[in-house]
Amino acid sequence: MSITQTVTIPADHRLTIDVPPEVPAGQVILTFTPASAQRAQTAPPCRKPISAYFGIISPDTYGDGVAYQRNLRDEWDD
Repeated sequence: MSITQTVTIPADHRLTIDVPPEVPAGQVILTFTPASAQRAQTAPPCRKPISAYFGIISPDTYGDGVAYQRNLRDEWDD
């Protein structure tokens, strides 16, 4: 069972924790993670690392990159 609760630290830096009644009495492990540290550790799920995109397009797709770019530029009006 995992319970997450976001709290605001008061000026005196003292917290009182009310545990829900469905949590059984006994020993527990209490984890404290400041919000700024938690945001730094977890990347948004919608972002992939750039390395995930390496090798997606075959090198033969456009052939020589410089020749392809020159071909595109030749289409421009001067």
